[in-house]
Amino acid sequence: MMTDIVYKIVPETLWRQAKQKGVFEGAEIDLKDGYIHFSTGAQAKETARLYFAGMAGLMLIAVNAPQLGEALKYEPSRGGDLFPHLYGTLPISSVLWEMPLLIGADGLHAFPEKMP
Repeated sequence: MMTDIVYKIVPETLWRQAKQKGVFEGAEIDLKDGYIHFSTGAQAKETARLYFAGMAGLMLIAVNAPQLGEALKYEPSRGGDLFPHLYGTLPISSVLWEMPLLIGADGLHAFPEKMP
């Protein structure tokens, strides 16, 4: 289940602040839960549908998972699936790419066709 790339959906304003600081400390839910929530490529669309439905102004962040080391743990969550959780902050230097997560004509967020 472990993958080389994990994904974070984050409000654009929060992401801009993180880039200025050089580190992402987490969104409100991450701070509450004590770790930064990530998804694999296979989980990201469902995460967007369940937790970000209809929300505009979001970014999709792709992160080099091996760079996060042992702070990244895969733990059971929704439906028993193993989800990546980062126990610590996310250094901006581990980000592979970022893109706006726009809402498509079908009302769902539009993800890249090929997401590992």
